[in-house]
Amino acid sequence: MHVITRKRLNDFAEKHPEARSGLSQWYRCMKANNFTSFNELRELFPHADIVGKLTIFNIAGNKVRLIAAIHYNRRKIYIRAVLTHEEYDKGKRKE
Repeated sequence: MHVITRKRLNDFAEKHPEARSGLSQWYRCMKANNFTSFNELRELFPHADIVGKLTIFNIAGNKVRLIAAIHYNRRKIYIRAVLTHEEYDKGKRKE
């Protein structure tokens, strides 16, 4: 799948270096797979959830929330936000 844009991952990892490994692993997994549905994605990411039209991933031991819009038919993932668990709970997500 094509991930748009990796810059958000890198920017977040600069501010939160403890999340770098988890974000890098997520990125590699997404690039290496061409998911055709949420059910297929859930086999690799069992804690992913759908909220509205967005998919929420728990990264780095549930410390980071990655919010993405996934277009399975076009094999594209648009990263909307990468937030700490606290930021996500405070409503800073972009839905």
